[in-house]
Amino acid sequence: MGTPLRIVVTGLAATYPLGGVFWDYLQYPIGLRRLGHDVLYLEDTGKWCYDPERSTFVESGRRNAEYLSSALASLSVEQSRCWFFRDGLGETYGLDWADVVGFCRSADLFLHISASCWMREEYFAAARVAFIDSDPMYTQASVPDYLAGTIEADARARVDMLRRHDVFFTFGERVGAPDCRIPTGLFDWIPTRQPILLDCFADAAVPVSARRRALTTVASWEPTERGPVVQGVRYTGKSVEFERVIGLPARSTIPLELALSGPAPVERLRAHGWHVIDAHRVSSNPWQYRDYLASSLGEFSVAKHAYVAGRSGWFSCRTACYLALGVPAVVQATGFEEVIPTGEGVFAFETADEASANIERLLSDPDRHAKAARALADEYFDSSKVLLRLLGAALG
Repeated sequence: MGTPLRIVVTGLAATYPLGGVFWDYLQYPIGLRRLGHDVLYLEDTGKWCYDPERSTFVESGRRNAEYLSSALASLSVEQSRCWFFRDGLGETYGLDWADVVGFCRSADLFLHISASCWMREEYFAAARVAFIDSDPMYTQASVPDYLAGTIEADARARVDMLRRHDVFFTFGERVGAPDCRIPTGLFDWIPTRQPILLDCFADAAVPVSARRRALTTVASWEPTERGPVVQGVRYTGKSVEFERVIGLPARSTIPLELALSGPAPVERLRAHGWHVIDAHRVSSNPWQYRDYLASSLGEFSVAKHAYVAGRSGWFSCRTACYLALGVPAVVQATGFEEVIPTGEGVFAFETADEASANIERLLSDPDRHAKAARALADEYFDSSKVLLRLLGAALG
């Protein structure tokens, strides 16, 4: 394992304590702690918190902090003693601020994940500060205007903040490839992917014979942020890609279920045969979210248009969780199929015809594909493997 490191990891698990978000962020600190490192989980966004029970944003984060403390304790008693959270009112929870400042000053590495943190001067005191881009194209969209000197002030400030980091990782595993349309100026991007705590999902796995006969996913129709315009092309969310396969349920021998959040043409989707439910119904907490994924025979999902049209090589954190549960997936090609094998456990499609054919392949032998899905999770997303590679690149 080498010499234990002191590492700070940022996130949004308290600010937005819904299923997928929780797992996206907290698998980093828990996974690093399992490797023997001293880890501070830090959440400081300057934003209001989301209250799942009231379905609204609130100023005070006290309840969210209590939830975070309890959730951390269920995964790691040690980590539940080393966290810090600042809410929208400036109230702090967990460690004292002075202890946080001291930890950052002595830290070997500060991991800033998905632009989740308000990067104060104290955080840049770490020996190395790394940025992890989980949203390729959105993160890099401002680079061309920055280089051209035509960027707006607020966007310039974001790029300037990013440039203060020492090393840059991205879930866009094809950034820099000849046909990848994501801008590469200013930053040298290193490919990485979501670390998965495999045992946390294996414990919730459901036998294939006991799963619902449905393919599911949890998604938003459009992201809250505006789609970036890069070289005259607007890159949007999932709406454009769902339109490409909107007639798919009529061709599928198994129900296709969408747990959707945000505005979406629900009645139109239902008219085309999609089973649409409210995403909050299945993801109001991480355990409920995990159980929903586990109960599915498989996943079917498109990707954001930005990931697809950009040929990014992005792979969904949610789909990685499905695989860890032994749930196979039929998902839209982004170029990830060049680095992760497809055809067993995971199927990549570009057209509705390919999607239909891949669904039938999954259904032809669901037990075999369930085993293959878990094997892919072991090989490509195991937290120990992913994080060891990340640390090597960040500190090498």
